[in-house]
Amino acid sequence: LRTFQTLDLPEPVELLDKILIICYTLYRNKVASRKEAEMANITSVEVIATKIFEVRDKKIMLDRDLAKLYGVQTKHLTRQVRRNIKRFPPDFMIQLTRKEYRELLRCQFGALEMGKYSKYLPCAFTEQGISMLSSVLNSDRAIRVNIQIMRAFVQLRRMLLTNPDLRRKIEAMER
Repeated sequence: LRTFQTLDLPEPVELLDKILIICYTLYRNKVASRKEAEMANITSVEVIATKIFEVRDKKIMLDRDLAKLYGVQTKHLTRQVRRNIKRFPPDFMIQLTRKEYRELLRCQFGALEMGKYSKYLPCAFTEQGISMLSSVLNSDRAIRVNIQIMRAFVQLRRMLLTNPDLRRKIEAMER
C-alpha cells in the first residue's frame, strides 16, 4: 500500500472537499436547468393565451389560473389581494357572478362535475390587475410570469388588430 504522500496526491480532506464541491455544483446546475425548463413550459405565451377570457367586455384571467402560474395556492393569492385591496380597484379586479363562472367552466370543461370546483366565486383580474399582482406577491417567479402574461396580452391584441376576420368571428361568437 502506498500512502498519499508517495503518490503525490492532495491530502484526503482536500480531495474530499473538492469532490463534494464538484458534486454540489453538478446538482445545483441540474436543479437550475430543471426549474428553467419547468418555467419555460408553464409560462409559454401560448399556454397563457388559452387562460385569457372575455367577461363584461374585459380580457381577464381567473385567480386559480394565475395562482398555478405563480406557483402559489389560490387562497394565498386571494389573501394577498385582500391585504392590499386598495391596489385593486373595480377596473383591475372583478368578482364573477355564479352565471359568469358557470359559463366559463362550460367553455373550459364542457360539463360541470359536482364538488370538483371551489365553493367560492373566483376573482378575475384584468391586465392592469395582473400587473399589480407581481408587486403584491413580490417574488422572482411572479415577476417572470407577469412578463410572460403581458406578452400574451400584447400578442392577443396584435392578432385582433391585424386580423379583421378573426375579430369579426370572435365578436359574432360573443353575441
